[in-house]
Amino acid sequence: MKKLREILGYLLGGVLFVGLMPTVMWLVSGMPPIVHIGALRASITGLLMMGGLALSIWTIVYMKRRGKGNPMDAFGHEVAPRTQHLMTDGPYRLNRNPMLTGTLLYLAGVVVWLWTWQAAVVWLAFLAVMLVQVVSEERRLSRDFGEEYNAYRRRTRRF
Repeated sequence: MKKLREILGYLLGGVLFVGLMPTVMWLVSGMPPIVHIGALRASITGLLMMGGLALSIWTIVYMKRRGKGNPMDAFGHEVAPRTQHLMTDGPYRLNRNPMLTGTLLYLAGVVVWLWTWQAAVVWLAFLAVMLVQVVSEERRLSRDFGEEYNAYRRRTRRF
């Protein structure tokens, strides 16, 4: 059952962030054509999207191997098994939220791809919701890991 919850948690995250969010951005943008965007925009889009996905995947693999779980809660509800160890190296040397940073970069690539103000507004709304989520998650990590997390928090930026 634990393995199934873990798989479902990762699958849900992939569907929501990699599939659904870009689709919503495209729909609210009036479904603009997405094939002929020019070389410069295509290059920036590719760098942001591939870099963001790479950072997120590195974080997921690292979390599973080092943290023995997943730190993501959905506003206080455990989505996948929580980490058993505080992670402060690997992608967590870069900032305290590397998976979210990767997701934000990926979605910024979608904004560049679509090049509409509506897509940018969806990205900003997503950022606002995620900031609330991050604050909730930080409280939980502080409870779970105490001074070890608080010291890490003092020396490492949120993003």
